[in-house]
Amino acid sequence: MTPESLFPTGMDEPMASPPPGCPAHGIGPGGLRRLYGPEAEDLGAVYEKLRAEHGPVAPALLHDDVPIWVVLGHAENMHTVRTPSQFSRDTRLWNSMQDGTVKPDHPLMPHLAWQPICSHAEGDEHLRLRGAVTGAMSTIDHRGIRRYINRATQDLVNQFCEEGRADLVSQFAERLPMIVLCEILGMPDEYNDQLVQAARDMPKGTETAIASNAYIMDVLMRLTASRRAQPEDDFTSHLINHPARLTDEEVGQHLRVVLIVAYEATANLLANVLRVVLTDPRFRAQLSGGQMTVPEAVEQSLWDEPPFSTLLGYFAKQDTELGGKRIRKGDGLLVGLAPGNVDPRVRPDPTAHMQGNRSHLAFSGGPHECPGQDIGRAIADVGVDALLTRLPDVELACDEDELHWRASISNRHLVELPVEFAPKPQQDVMARPEHPVTAQRPSNWQLSAAQPRTAAPQPVAPEPAAATPAPEPTVRRGVFRRLLRWWRGD
Repeated sequence: MTPESLFPTGMDEPMASPPPGCPAHGIGPGGLRRLYGPEAEDLGAVYEKLRAEHGPVAPALLHDDVPIWVVLGHAENMHTVRTPSQFSRDTRLWNSMQDGTVKPDHPLMPHLAWQPICSHAEGDEHLRLRGAVTGAMSTIDHRGIRRYINRATQDLVNQFCEEGRADLVSQFAERLPMIVLCEILGMPDEYNDQLVQAARDMPKGTETAIASNAYIMDVLMRLTASRRAQPEDDFTSHLINHPARLTDEEVGQHLRVVLIVAYEATANLLANVLRVVLTDPRFRAQLSGGQMTVPEAVEQSLWDEPPFSTLLGYFAKQDTELGGKRIRKGDGLLVGLAPGNVDPRVRPDPTAHMQGNRSHLAFSGGPHECPGQDIGRAIADVGVDALLTRLPDVELACDEDELHWRASISNRHLVELPVEFAPKPQQDVMARPEHPVTAQRPSNWQLSAAQPRTAAPQPVAPEPAAATPAPEPTVRRGVFRRLLRWWRGD
């Protein structure tokens, strides 16, 4: 039997709405579940209900009861993002956009409005725009950025280390990515609390999202005009001067994509990894062989709590079938990164350690896979390691079950991560660590800053040994220090 659509665009078997006054929570027109509002605060639970009711692809409602397909299966998500012949990111193809169902003031309009960016383009135009972005990214000095991340971390820790207490979300995870991204884009002087707040607010679909978007675009268009007149050695200048010859509007819009997506993803990733470090016994194991390195904690977090829980959106270019459902031409699809990561068909035990496995959906896939994922990983790897080096005795200042999250259609992020530690003096942000990381931590951390097990550049050759040979243990420590400095980019 051919599966049928459940949406008003092709509703062969209408689903009855609950009667007036019915206590059914989160149910909208057609009996479809809503992905917004107070009833959908725990979207993870909503996705599992949808999976149980409909399978790997389920009908649901966005803000203002706009119909959308939610892709819940791992294989179905990969098919969606890897099959440009069937699914496009061009929002102009969406029936709900064409027929006016999505109003101009829709809270998700910053995501939905078509823009001249690679994320919405296909074919040759996608290659032109994406090529400019990846070309500009190829000019980033990754070792230099790792050193900058370390210095920025030291500076942030200096601001609270003497207090003995901190909130690692508001005082660290929400700040470090913006500091680093402002440096990469070439606008370190623009870093301030307002930019951090606007970048955090814009993707959430709040009432102030459109105003936040306008503020960010003003900052980025001023940067574009400045670098067009006087180029420097930064991402923005290389984007402007790329042979693709982007217009000012195209430059500004791509800067917005890079800034917002990279910031939101990395802020969430940092907070999630720090929570794992502070609460997961696999990281804090005292038994030999049970340790988890910082890079491994990052990858585990990308499986368990991807920085973006969904990706909005993809649109059917033709009638097709996905996960047993008939998808009509012009239907919209919400790529479920978080629910796809816990698809029981590929991950029967959601608590299993995914060590060495990078097949998660955290960075999407296909032609629109996140091009800046290595920068996000570097911020998390270096930032977390440098913070733990400064605060080796840091502990969670509340019970783990007291932590809470704030969810939106695009992500679920930790609200606070209160910690306590013995007060520490401030340090020179330019100074290198005097000892290897493991030498400064109590035994219960069992942290290794060694190279991750997944593929990575090989370390540079060690420096020549001194003329006077040192005892064997000292030589081993010297090699470890040089490896540690290489790993951090010092």
